[in-house]
Amino acid sequence: MEPILQVQGLTGGYRKKRPIIHDITFTVHPHEMVGLIGLNGAGKSTTIKHILGLLQASDGSVRIHNQTLQDMPEAYRASYTYVPESPLVYEDLTLWEHLELTAMAYGLERKTFEERVVPLMEEFNMKDKRDLFPQHMSKGMRQKMMIMNAFLVQPSLYIIDEPFVGLDPIGIRSLLELMVKVKNTGAGILMSSHILSTVERYCDKFVVLHNGRIRAAGTITEIQQQAGMEGEPLDDVFYELTKDQNV
Repeated sequence: MEPILQVQGLTGGYRKKRPIIHDITFTVHPHEMVGLIGLNGAGKSTTIKHILGLLQASDGSVRIHNQTLQDMPEAYRASYTYVPESPLVYEDLTLWEHLELTAMAYGLERKTFEERVVPLMEEFNMKDKRDLFPQHMSKGMRQKMMIMNAFLVQPSLYIIDEPFVGLDPIGIRSLLELMVKVKNTGAGILMSSHILSTVERYCDKFVVLHNGRIRAAGTITEIQQQAGMEGEPLDDVFYELTKDQNV
């Protein structure tokens, strides 16, 4: 099965001569959730920004459905949605208007929009918040709005960065159930999170970044073997892989 996302030999950062990430290579396939994990400053956000096309690589490539952003910008961007760690909102638009804007941007027909949006509003307990402006929402509500916008589109690839920040326990459960649902229908998910117990439970593969390089990658069994810690929980394996490493 061909991968949805291919990151190959990616090197880059904010300055060409001072890369933050070095030779990053991994894939995300259909029906697969990949956990991107690392300490603060490990290069997770930089990697994601390169995938989104917000940063230009000094070496390597990023492909979605074997297309680069440079070759097919519209098709590339239409293939994924992104849930940021900090909600990005338009202060003059209501929750409903944010959702309508997303639907228009991705070319959803009105009937499709209405069929998808109501269950999402109900799932995240936001049905009575449809006319709220962002300034009247809590951070958790704003985060739910970002999540609903991403899952409204139903793309082939979801890029989710620290999604649980600000969410209440029911919101977290709803998000996890949604991720499992879209994965089972054939989507791929790249998720960055510091909540390793959740990452271990839900992800199929892992990419451990440290100091801008891949320290280990693969299934839980494979990274356990790479750390020499067969059978140990991800928390302990991660600690072993990232402690006192200066390479």
